[in-house]
Amino acid sequence: MQQAAGVDNQSKVSTEHSPWQVSALSKSLKDWIEKLGKVWVEGELQSFTERSSGTFGSIRDLDVENAIEIHAFPNSGAEIAPGLSQGDRVVALVQPVFWPKNGKLTMRVIQMHKVGLGELLERIEKLKLQLIAEGLTDASRKQPLPFLPNKIGLITGANSDAEKDVLKNSRLRWPEVEFEVINTLVQGDRAANEIILALEQLDDDPEVDVIIIARGGGSFQDLLPFSDERLVRAAANASTPIVSAIGHENDQPLLDLVADLRASTPTDAAKRVVPDIAQERANVASAFERIWFRMSSLVDNQSQLILSLRSRPVIASPFGFIDNQQELLGFSTKRLGEILDYRTEKALTEIQQLRARSRSLSPQLTLERGYAVLTDDKGKPLTDPAKGAKIQIVLAKKEISATIDAVKERDVQGN
Repeated sequence: MQQAAGVDNQSKVSTEHSPWQVSALSKSLKDWIEKLGKVWVEGELQSFTERSSGTFGSIRDLDVENAIEIHAFPNSGAEIAPGLSQGDRVVALVQPVFWPKNGKLTMRVIQMHKVGLGELLERIEKLKLQLIAEGLTDASRKQPLPFLPNKIGLITGANSDAEKDVLKNSRLRWPEVEFEVINTLVQGDRAANEIILALEQLDDDPEVDVIIIARGGGSFQDLLPFSDERLVRAAANASTPIVSAIGHENDQPLLDLVADLRASTPTDAAKRVVPDIAQERANVASAFERIWFRMSSLVDNQSQLILSLRSRPVIASPFGFIDNQQELLGFSTKRLGEILDYRTEKALTEIQQLRARSRSLSPQLTLERGYAVLTDDKGKPLTDPAKGAKIQIVLAKKEISATIDAVKERDVQGN
């Protein structure tokens, strides 16, 4: 064996042909271990005895199967609180001691006392504030419970009243309900570990739609596992909805804060998770009655509307409308003919009057009354012809060519 981690730089290197003596190794170990100093530890007190030769026992880890042996000899100055007993949760200031005679390692107790209620409350309150600050208690993180779960996971104590209450009340409400029950410790230092393992197992089961963690009432110390930080965080991170059903009155475990639903008792959890089939059937029947009433009312209203429409004249006598329109069309045709006849007669009268007026203004009619028109040889009317001029005389039925022999002025002042 090589030199023990620099325990004694003066020691020679051990080899197969030049090994250390056991006493040398023990002394090196003792010197190195005693340099570790003092340390505070917390755990569960076990195998605790007080004799005249000293105090002996062990402290077990709260989570895993690890333990250390402790001792305190008389007149060693150890401050050990009176009244300690096996199973107590304690905090101890210890110093490692190695015994070369038998190669045994124990811890010398310098101070040891039971973990007080005030200290536990302070730890829980500090953790509570931390969980709130991290948002693990926010309502937005809460998952809704399924209306009709396929299978319900139940974590509770074996043959406990909580287990019986959940199963009994659930099956009263829904006889076909299925459960996956895992029994664990529900108090004591090992309870949190078992509950976490059960929670992980149920959360990984695809058939489990909701998980109930149930326990009956108990003292503050009995409910401590449900405020364990590891359990609380496991519940907060679960993908399956969690229902906390811890039957307590005054104390509120931290599991209640992160669970998706907090039930006041295991019985309340059964009522909140499992629908009441009898009530649901009554609700369905009531819904059918309301639907039937609404449909009947709708059909009756539409039937009355159809009867009302059928009683209207246009529906009762479909051709009446056509007859009325035909009569109106005949009247309009007759009226239109009368108007056209009147307009035609009036127009003919106006034409005759215009024709008569036109004839009265015609030059031909003037010529027929004995008048004549004088024009020059080019057909231009003459109003002041000269003597010797050749003229054309236009009569009603004849034209005469002549020459002017004499011209005499007329007195036209009298008109």
